[in-house]
Amino acid sequence: MYIFKAAVVGAGAMGSGIAQVITYSGLPVVLKDVNQELVDRGIETIRRIYQSRVDKGRMSPGEMQQKMDLVTGTATYEGFEDVDIVIEAVPEKMSIKRQVFAELEQVCPEQTIFASNTSALSISEMAAATRRPHKVIGMHFFNPAHVMKLVEVIPGLDTSQETIDDVVMFAESLRKIPVVVQECPGFLVNRLLMPYLNEAAWALSEGAATAAEIDAAMTAFGWPMGPFTLMDMLGIDVCYDVGAYLYSEYGERMAPAPIFEALHQAGRFGEKTSAGFYGYGGQTDEAVRQMIAEIQASGKVRTGTEFSVDRLMMPMINEAILCLTEHIANVNDIDMACIAGIGMKRGEERMGPLQLADEIGLDVVLDKLESLEKEFGSRFHPARLLRTKVRAGHLGRKVGKGFREYTT
Repeated sequence: MYIFKAAVVGAGAMGSGIAQVITYSGLPVVLKDVNQELVDRGIETIRRIYQSRVDKGRMSPGEMQQKMDLVTGTATYEGFEDVDIVIEAVPEKMSIKRQVFAELEQVCPEQTIFASNTSALSISEMAAATRRPHKVIGMHFFNPAHVMKLVEVIPGLDTSQETIDDVVMFAESLRKIPVVVQECPGFLVNRLLMPYLNEAAWALSEGAATAAEIDAAMTAFGWPMGPFTLMDMLGIDVCYDVGAYLYSEYGERMAPAPIFEALHQAGRFGEKTSAGFYGYGGQTDEAVRQMIAEIQASGKVRTGTEFSVDRLMMPMINEAILCLTEHIANVNDIDMACIAGIGMKRGEERMGPLQLADEIGLDVVLDKLESLEKEFGSRFHPARLLRTKVRAGHLGRKVGKGFREYTT
């Protein structure tokens, strides 16, 4: 099915960014939120993205206006009666998303695809709120949507192959890189990213290093930004919700560091509130230092631990191996998703977690995980597939085969 018109429900940062991407491809889009003020704010966000292109000489004012004319804002479902796809980008609460899909079913044609931009929640559970589960799918954009190339395409249990194919083609028409991912909590990229971010938060809570020191170490490793800068940009509230959900689904290896709860209760949600792990504008991080002292005094964390880059990278590699074991995605898609979705690099070389494991040596990765498990516990417990490969002598590039095969 060719998509001629789209709609986006939710005019926040992600929703307005997705709407901009759609208009940039030349398609009309209806942007909806619960009131006109939020709609207007979303349209203004789209305008700012285009104005930046004009200011850089990448677009003329006339071209910008042509793109803006493709956006229609509404606080109702007016204009949804002929859309081919709707992408919801409402808050990460299952009850809200199910309600939106139930409402959409009353106003959209039978052939309309219902896509969710959820970063972690179950597509199958959302689909159960409709009478068209074969038309429900995940379409997870990355922040900022107008910059990041990756789109995770997540079929639910009942999603039809036609719907999958249509959404993959649609993502490609938006000049994005679609990766089809089997449904699991957190999908692919966020499932791999959260252990990395969470371990940074554990190290900070334990006093192993400061946020600035950890950020500097990880950017020196190759990341485009450090974990605390990234979490402040993503939103601490979002990280808190996703982290709590993954903990409920995966258990102790995803146990969230206590600093998340403290930040969430204090309303320090990151850049959008001018205060997160760091302070912005007139704010400082003094409150965070006090939170860390209180957490340490409470006995919720160990103190005197050491920070290392391995503490953050090894659980991410391990989770990638678990995803491979569960057939969430193949080796190439796992690595490509991390490169395109979160800008993963080692030094100056773009490199996903499984290639990184091959470069380090799978035996070395296993040794590191076992050492970390002895020191910090079960969240570092090595994946069975990793042990199997090491026992079979599949040690990575140095022997010509690991997760990939190499010419020696």
